[in-house]
Amino acid sequence: MCSSLEFKVFTLNCWGIAYVSKDRKERFHAIAEVLATSQYDVVCLQEVWVNEDYELLRTKVAGVLPYSHYFYSGVTGSGVCILSRHPIEETFFHQWSINGYIHKLHHGDWFGGKGVGLCKFKVNDFVINVYSAHLHAEYDREFDEYKAHRVMQAYDTAQFIKLTSGDADLIVIGGRSEYRTW
Repeated sequence: MCSSLEFKVFTLNCWGIAYVSKDRKERFHAIAEVLATSQYDVVCLQEVWVNEDYELLRTKVAGVLPYSHYFYSGVTGSGVCILSRHPIEETFFHQWSINGYIHKLHHGDWFGGKGVGLCKFKVNDFVINVYSAHLHAEYDREFDEYKAHRVMQAYDTAQFIKLTSGDADLIVIGGRSEYRTW
């Protein structure tokens, strides 16, 4: 007997850098309002750098996404969190070993302790692994000094997924790498 499953996923880079991201508070309120009326099973968010923003989201969406996990890492946190309609069975965060340069203060990626987060779910007898990642930013397209970092992060993420997904019926990965033009 074959059963089926409908599983709706949403992923978004929230651009939530304190003191840098324009209209950050207004944007988080708008994101929370939209998600509070959503029908997603899981939401993967990146660049949720301020704890106040995470708490706002968690509180506002609790009616439809009552379960959540923030992956704490590094100096400022990983920026990665997952909100869910379903109970989270297990969580794990794998921090990447290559993650920018400490002396590049204005880039900040090193301080975030970036990596890939895993939340494991059991939905209608299906084991579902949801991964959320936020690769190192691309600050300069002409001279991309971080391209090798992103390639290694992607490879490391693929290896992490391979090692942790053996019992999963469904594997989902949300996240992105972005280009910045500050």
